[in-house]
Amino acid sequence: MNTTASLDGLVNGLVIGGEIVETKQSFGVINPATGEVFAQAPAASPEDLEAALRAADEAFVPWREDEQVRRTALHAAADALEAATDRLATVLTAEQGKPLADSATEVAVAAMWLRYYAELDLKPEVVQDDDQGYAEVQRRPLGVVGAITPWNFPLTLAVWKIAPALRAGNTLVVKPSPYTPLATLVLADVLRQVLPAGVLNVVTGEDGADPLGARLVEHPLVRKVSFTGSTATGKRVMAAAATDLKRVTLELGGNDPAIVLPGTPIEQIAPTLFWGAFGNNGQICLATKRVYVHSSQRDALVDALAQIADSIVVDEGTVPGAQLGPLNNEPQWKRVTGLVEDAVSRGARVAAGGRPLDRPGYFYAPTILTDIEDGTALVDEEQFGPALPVIAYDEVDDAVARANRSNYGLTASVWSEDPNEAAKIAEQVDAGQVSINVHGGAVRPDLPFGGHKWSGIGVENGPWGLYGFTELRVIAGPPRRG
Repeated sequence: MNTTASLDGLVNGLVIGGEIVETKQSFGVINPATGEVFAQAPAASPEDLEAALRAADEAFVPWREDEQVRRTALHAAADALEAATDRLATVLTAEQGKPLADSATEVAVAAMWLRYYAELDLKPEVVQDDDQGYAEVQRRPLGVVGAITPWNFPLTLAVWKIAPALRAGNTLVVKPSPYTPLATLVLADVLRQVLPAGVLNVVTGEDGADPLGARLVEHPLVRKVSFTGSTATGKRVMAAAATDLKRVTLELGGNDPAIVLPGTPIEQIAPTLFWGAFGNNGQICLATKRVYVHSSQRDALVDALAQIADSIVVDEGTVPGAQLGPLNNEPQWKRVTGLVEDAVSRGARVAAGGRPLDRPGYFYAPTILTDIEDGTALVDEEQFGPALPVIAYDEVDDAVARANRSNYGLTASVWSEDPNEAAKIAEQVDAGQVSINVHGGAVRPDLPFGGHKWSGIGVENGPWGLYGFTELRVIAGPPRRG
């Protein structure tokens, strides 16, 4: 793969009704490794959005009727994505910043999700079948789904919505982040070769006074909204959807704790714990955001994590050997910078990093901080970047209480040499997923993913995620026995 392929593989319009539709307006997309605009993305007008929604609505009835057609199409979609890995990965790295190998992995994960849902059954549940009568419960598609996706994993998180929605028989209009619109347009361009026209449409636009996402949520043709992004925006999405009683799934923020129990072998867990926090530069909703470790092992863990942080190769995603790229966008880069500066001003000690890199783009050194407590913004808020606070505790019960003392409850982890003891502590943690001796280890296509409290409503993945794109219908009547 090479950097020039990113420009060669771009799509010069929206994907609506199986066609590439050029727009009158466009907006610049920044390469985070340079901080400069490298490409233009199409800006959808209200008329373009209307056309996309009409295309999805017209495609809905024939698409929902044949389950085997949908299964076959999802398998074909997975094959098509894999065949287009180089094209997709280079575009993704150019606009998102992650290393090329990580971008290729994201394509592979998206294909895996498509295959999982292609094979997942969605059968009626027979509640009664006897001499007195017959009753079954069916799960039926909702109609047009509006999907709004973030900039950290544009392809994976789009497919987390596309795969179950299509499998259930819905059609979609997808609106990606204005920071990463290009890879999602390429995704739709690839998939329009194997999906019926109108089943999957992608519209892109810049944030502004009349944002595209708000118009999508409010449109009367949309019967379900699936949103991944910040809690603040999720609240606005929910309020807008409520006026039309649309169904919603909201996958929102997290302030995910890791609790290291006393006696845990520090050198053994440090690499896994590090990458649980710093994968994708910490720009993962489920990344470890704060670590609680017993005071007797605090210094050892800080030193081990700092050594790893200092060894990481941070560079442009196209550079061979780069392990982390830049942060995706300037606002996020400024946020991480501000949170670290605030923590240091309050007495936190920087064990590694603690500064932006002196180069163009949105690069920030992997940062470990200690001598820090709850009540500091870096601990209490979701940083969504490469800065990890390590906090000492004296009693395990106190660590659990502090881990739970948050408006968020997405994921968490417990670390111990004794998995049984860790499991007991995991039962006390208020989060949608709690992993043992790994962080985010339960993120699989066959397990539900969703958060407690401000971390979201509903779940994605597994049959539970599929059910979120359906509504129940009961068919009941006289006996069917002949």
